[in-house]
Amino acid sequence: MKRYINSALLYAILAMAGGVFYREFTKFNGFTGKTNLAVVHTHYFLLGMVFFLLLLLLEKSFSFTGVKTRRVLVAYHIGLNLTAVMFVVRGVVQVLAPVLSSGMNAAISGIAGIGHILMGVSMALVLVQIRRSVLVGQD
Repeated sequence: MKRYINSALLYAILAMAGGVFYREFTKFNGFTGKTNLAVVHTHYFLLGMVFFLLLLLLEKSFSFTGVKTRRVLVAYHIGLNLTAVMFVVRGVVQVLAPVLSSGMNAAISGIAGIGHILMGVSMALVLVQIRRSVLVGQD
């Protein structure tokens, strides 16, 4: 349970840092349009902090954490952070507007997509493990 609360705290701090970076970076560059930097804050709060706080509550109720859960959550952490980093990269590119090749543009989107896939699969696997723990408790 300590890992869950520490992860929630870390993602809360990253969410706040992402929000401050978004506000200050766009203000410094005089950018007023839409940018992917805006979603780093909410992704870290919801998919980071809130997700791990919910896991903390579920662990307290159902004790579902095992060896498989830890491995799945490592993949979740990688997916979330990969996604957030690519949102920052995409957002900085949107603000600074450098000329990108179509390959580089696609690579940024593709890597963010891989992060989303890792998160989605990991989340589904954690839910399956929680479901198993709940159903075993009902016997």
